Amino acid sequence: MNNQEKFAREIEAIAVRALLYEVSATPKPGLVDRKNNGAHNDMDFFTFVDSSTALGKVFYECTLAGMRYSGEIKGLLQVIRPIGKMGEEKMFEVTKGVNTHKGLIFSLGIISAVIGFLYQKKENSHRSSNEICKQVKLMTKELVDEELKKKAFGKSLTYGERLYIKYGTMGIRGEVASGFKTVCTYGLPLLKELMKAEKGTLNERFIQVLLALMVYTEDSNILGRHDLAMLKKVQMMAKNIFEKGGVFSEDGLESMEAFDVWCIDNWVSPGGAADLLAITIMLYLVEQL
Repeated sequence: MNNQEKFAREIEAIAVRALLYEVSATPKPGLVDRKNNGAHNDMDFFTFVDSSTALGKVFYECTLAGMRYSGEIKGLLQVIRPIGKMGEEKMFEVTKGVNTHKGLIFSLGIISAVIGFLYQKKENSHRSSNEICKQVKLMTKELVDEELKKKAFGKSLTYGERLYIKYGTMGIRGEVASGFKTVCTYGLPLLKELMKAEKGTLNERFIQVLLALMVYTEDSNILGRHDLAMLKKVQMMAKNIFEKGGVFSEDGLESMEAFDVWCIDNWVSPGGAADLLAITIMLYLVEQL
């Protein structure tokens, strides 16, 4: 195994760890975790473990593709699309048709490819989340225009297309094309702060970051199941708990448990924020290389 392959294996391991850390963080309101299935009846904790551990090859191949690519970075997206499709097929195979990680195959695959692209330049910038996100933005800046804003929609619409037409929200495409603006503004700075202060357990830090992300995420999972009014309500509830101290205060933790019950009862699943938590974790771990 050469140095490139060794490095690609490191990125693969980090991406899979990010997926496993995200699903393991408990309690997550309305989401699958170690305690319950959240507002889902077609998946559980082990479905996510099966899916996570089946996707390593995607991130390995995306990293290598970035290393071997010599054109302008915006062309790299088309190079890795077949790898992403392969990953989706593998996910659906192991989960028996359940979508556990489609958004994260897309997001973490792009991050992996960009890290590979930066690595080949023999620079340390492949470990900088700022540089990674800057290159992600350059790589995907035309994505929203091509797939949403300038697209002539037919009768058969994807989940994301329906939400864009109805609400103007761009979902994970918009987050990626912004260079993960929500992650870089709210998720990553908070995780770094909590890690540096060694505050609480790793589990508590992840839940606190999730709460912060829930406040600011235009969550397509909530919009798809409900509407804009429900999204605003969930954001406000998350904000109130965060301002109480979140999982680091007794009142906040009790409120978090009640929030989980409320989300389950109301069939609310903030899966968009959960995806951003996994992205936050991956970027943090890459910087620790």
